[in-house]
Amino acid sequence: MSEENPYDKFLDGRPLEEILAATPGTIESLIEAMGPEKAAESPASGKWSAAQIVCHLADCELVFGFRLRQTLAEHSPIIQPFDQDKWAATYSGVSATQALGVFYALRGWNLRLIGEALPESAMRPATHPERGTMTFLTLVETMAGHDLNHLAQLEKISATPGE
Repeated sequence: MSEENPYDKFLDGRPLEEILAATPGTIESLIEAMGPEKAAESPASGKWSAAQIVCHLADCELVFGFRLRQTLAEHSPIIQPFDQDKWAATYSGVSATQALGVFYALRGWNLRLIGEALPESAMRPATHPERGTMTFLTLVETMAGHDLNHLAQLEKISATPGE
């Protein structure tokens, strides 16, 4: 695992591609269990609803996909950070189901790329302005840890009794 990955602490020892492949189905099960009304409710003031978390995951999948492709196509690219809270301002009215459809499609596309690129391209470098130099593999590790972090949030929301 890489020091440049702030999500290392969430990785649980399973193969990265296994985590990435399982995430959409796990999200789908959690969203179905909580229902659309609970998914749309914020669990606490200032906290994202389950639907907003899934929107965020769809946005991140788009960003990760670009970063992965940029890392494969360019020599030591500088990858662009983004302000997740500003992006989240566009999530109003988007259901968890809508966002999940986008996430499923993008994740499938990205898994295909990852499967083709690894292990040969694992050490291809990229630089994140805030996190420093990382590799293609670090990006994949970050994706998996990011998934697990947000799955834990969705599980917590799902387990909380509704009002």
